[in-house]
Amino acid sequence: MNNLDLLTAITVFVLSVLVGVEVISKVPATLHTPLMSGSNAVHGIVVIGAMLIAAGSHSWPGYALAFVAMVFGAMNVVGGYAVTDRMLEMFKARPSAGDHTDPRSAAKSGPKSEKARE
Repeated sequence: MNNLDLLTAITVFVLSVLVGVEVISKVPATLHTPLMSGSNAVHGIVVIGAMLIAAGSHSWPGYALAFVAMVFGAMNVVGGYAVTDRMLEMFKARPSAGDHTDPRSAAKSGPKSEKARE
C-alpha cells in the first residue's frame, strides 16, 4: 500500500465519520428503534468480516485480532437486539382492567367484577 492509497483510505474514513455524525444527529427519537435494528445488521457484517480475516490470516496476531473482532461484533449484535426488543416492549399496549385476554388477569378480576354487578 503506497502513501496515496493510505491517504485516500484515511480521507474516506474521516468523511464517512462526519457524514455519519450528521445523519445520526438529525434522527428523531421515534426512529431510534429502527435505526438500532439497522445497526445490528451492520455489526453482523462486522462479524462476517472478522471471519474472513481469520480465514485469510496465517499468524497468531491475525487470529487474535479476528477473534477479538468477532467477540465485540457478536456482543454488539446480541446487545443491540436486546435493547431493540426492550424498546419495542415500551410501545405495546397494556391490558386494561376489564380485558380478559390474559387468564391470570381474568382470574384476579373475575370475582370483583361479579360483586360490582350485583
